[in-house]
Amino acid sequence: MATIAITGSSSGIGAATRERLVRGGHRVLGIDLRNADVEADLADERGRLQAAAGVRDACGGQLGGLVVCAGVGPQFEPKASIVSINYFGAQRLLAELREVLAAGGGAAVAVASNSATIPGMETPLVEHCLTGDEAAARALAAELMGQLVYAGSKLALARWVRRNAPRPEWAGAGVRLNAVAPGAVLTPLLQAGLDDPVLGQAIRDFPIPTGGFGKPEQIAAAIELLLGPAAEFCCGSVLFVDGGTDAMLRPDTF
Repeated sequence: MATIAITGSSSGIGAATRERLVRGGHRVLGIDLRNADVEADLADERGRLQAAAGVRDACGGQLGGLVVCAGVGPQFEPKASIVSINYFGAQRLLAELREVLAAGGGAAVAVASNSATIPGMETPLVEHCLTGDEAAARALAAELMGQLVYAGSKLALARWVRRNAPRPEWAGAGVRLNAVAPGAVLTPLLQAGLDDPVLGQAIRDFPIPTGGFGKPEQIAAAIELLLGPAAEFCCGSVLFVDGGTDAMLRPDTF
């Protein structure tokens, strides 16, 4: 079985994915602030490089899979850290671990969000991310509403996946790169939003055609699918796992 690294492995979707993969017989390397195999803070460059080095050492130069799941919600303060963790932390780990993924014939999955496709969520923040200008992204994030920062960071991550997945250094090297876009899932991140006096009611009012919030285990199942051989022809896909919200809001866009 494969060795798979997961960021944000101590709670929420990351923890559910870790548990599912361990049950499947895989060796999982958890990456998180604490209670993980590799402890590092993805909010800054030092922590990202520390995390990558820890995974490279632990996997022996070959990695069968990588899930970049660590993230914070729109209510997180300071808002600049939302973009640093959600986009720059995820993108840097993907780039740093690409070679060991190639050596191990691995696949990578980024956790984006269906909020990225809501009309009005795109701002110049997205382009700052994609051009690698973290200082400019953080400066703008400090001025925007938290929901715009969150959605923008996830939109940038999905676009980075789409732009890079077909390239020679990814698909050409045998590494499949895809993303999942969860909707509202009952995790500590969502609960923090529900508890927020401004965001809470908006989250409750957001339409979910199948009814009710999702479960972390449902997203973990989709991630396991994209990591495994059943998805070997998937490259640059963004799989929405959101109870039909995106289809309801954008029926003609896919």
